Amino acid sequence: MFRAKERPRLALVLLTAIGVVGFIDRIIMNVLVQPLKAEFSLSDKEIGLLNGLAFAALNVVLGIAVARLAERKHRISLIAIGTLFWSVATAACGMAGTMVQLLLARIGVGVGEAVGLPSTSSVVSDYFPREKRATAISILNLATPIGAFIGATGGALIAQIYGWRYAFLVAAIPGVILAALLILLIAEPERGGRDAGGAAGEVPPLSAVLKRYWQWPTMRHMLIGATIAGMVGFGLNSFLAAYLTRRYGFSLVEAGAVAGLVASLPAAISITAAGWISDRLALRGNRRGYALLPAITLLVSAPLYAFAITRENSTLLVVLVALCALIQFTYLGPTAGTFQNMLSPRMRATGTAFTGMIYTLISGGFGPLLLGAVSDHFAASGIEPGVALGLAMAGMALLYVWAALHFALASRTIEADLARPIEHI
Repeated sequence: MFRAKERPRLALVLLTAIGVVGFIDRIIMNVLVQPLKAEFSLSDKEIGLLNGLAFAALNVVLGIAVARLAERKHRISLIAIGTLFWSVATAACGMAGTMVQLLLARIGVGVGEAVGLPSTSSVVSDYFPREKRATAISILNLATPIGAFIGATGGALIAQIYGWRYAFLVAAIPGVILAALLILLIAEPERGGRDAGGAAGEVPPLSAVLKRYWQWPTMRHMLIGATIAGMVGFGLNSFLAAYLTRRYGFSLVEAGAVAGLVASLPAAISITAAGWISDRLALRGNRRGYALLPAITLLVSAPLYAFAITRENSTLLVVLVALCALIQFTYLGPTAGTFQNMLSPRMRATGTAFTGMIYTLISGGFGPLLLGAVSDHFAASGIEPGVALGLAMAGMALLYVWAALHFALASRTIEADLARPIEHI
């Protein structure tokens, strides 16, 4: 009845859907901060630990090892296995009876994503040619805003009606279905089939991949810039719903719906448009746009978000944060597309795992933890908790300036680096 075939568009849809589910399972705790604090008597720092480092703990260790396997083996199978694993771990979060059990279940989610997600960009790159990759990967990156919206609104609604445990249990179901569909319908694409020269030769050593990220200045600066921007984004989004509840008295559903909406629809437009615009500029001979566009938008995002999050009027805050979301995530597609175009076909899964490791450990791991610690510090000094959290979020948003600097530096070398041969010698 079912036969796996090379179906580029369906593959992109299914892989994006898997990414959506993965992001839901990763960030659903963002809207469950208040009930989890009440259930387990947690501080903001401990919430940051559960949202960040717990997820990153084994993810960073396994990601590279699985990616090295993916350079040689069937990537579609690895994606399906990882998706199934993190879905089961998400269900386990809903059955946790102590903070330790919840911590272990969150680590399990990170393990599943370490197995399932590194290969997705590699598969998409082998289904689409070089000149369309930033657009295709931007679509793949829509998983972040779509997952943020569904996770926030759906998670909050289910938690308010049925309790926080059911939010985790319901979130676990789609991953099981998508894993089965991927195996049944999508064939492994020819590795390097859309690249000149294909994927001939041995798999380059891990050291060759790491050296390329460091020695090619464009990759080095874009990685640093994306890591900083990701740390800011993960931190801000982890506490936005909690901030709306503490400072403005939003209900759990109201806070989840607003946080999900302002972090999803504008971000989806931002991510898709940035990939399309940068690809169009490149076709016209200006490939600096892959780095310049993120540099400009991140530079504007820093003061805009800091101003927005400190407004007394909640309506004005929401409008300005949504406006910021239109530009603050433009770096995602162009960065990932540039990395894929600067790596040989047998480097791409490893490269994706390496960047994923950095983003998970530093961006996702320390972003929420740092913001939570600063918020606790301000609150301990006598500042009202809602105001303290807002000040911590405003301060973190200003780090976007640092990220913008690295993308600006990358724009100076990107033309030369894209002209280099990508095969490992």
